[in-house]
This record gives sequence, structure tokens and C-alpha cells, in this order.
Amino acid sequence: MNKITEYFSTDWHALTGTDWIGLIITVSITLLMIGLYIYVFRPKNREALEAHRYIIMKEDDPGGNK
Repeated sequence: MNKITEYFSTDWHALTGTDWIGLIITVSITLLMIGLYIYVFRPKNREALEAHRYIIMKEDDPGGNK
């Protein structure tokens, strides 16, 4: 069991500024994606999201039919 803990151990004092920025960005994006997935897949938000389903095709319609 000691080999596993040594393998996954982190020397937090050896992290550089770039390492900390990368860590913060990675954790932030992960949390934002989890929040986005919860929002998108919640059944009560279905109607609001389905209303915008064809928004790209409506904006690109050359005839102006909306």
C-alpha cells in the first residue's frame, strides 16, 4: 500500500507559478463543465433549451423567414 501512496503523492511546495495556474484553470474548467452538464440535462430546462434548437438556421436564412 505504501507504493501506491508514494506514486500518487504530490510535492506541493515544488510547484511553480505556471503549475499553479494550470491547476487552477483545470479545476475551474472541470467544475464549470459539471455545472453545465447539470444545467443541460435537467428535465425542467428542456423547454427553454429546445426553443433555441434551430437558432443557427434562423439567423442564416437568406429569405428572412423567421
